[in-house]
Amino acid sequence: MTRYAPVALAAYLAAINLAAFAAFGADKRRAKQGAWRVPEKALFLLALFGGSAGAMCGMFVFHHKTRHWYFRYGLPAILLAQCALAVWLWIRS
Repeated sequence: MTRYAPVALAAYLAAINLAAFAAFGADKRRAKQGAWRVPEKALFLLALFGGSAGAMCGMFVFHHKTRHWYFRYGLPAILLAQCALAVWLWIRS
């Protein structure tokens, strides 16, 4: 592992979480305007690729998708799995 790998990982995670947060905000704004919406599949993919914390923050800040059980329970489950994976990888190294 190079010395730049942790910096690159932190930059990636910051970017993907910001993108997930922005996607939830954009989808909420579009929902209010009756415009084209961000697909739920795209919101979940952003969370799966490392943006689960940003997605959860966006969900609660914008009060968006909080009634859907698959968002209310799915996003925390993804975040928990990602945290468990990070701890496992940290202990293993």
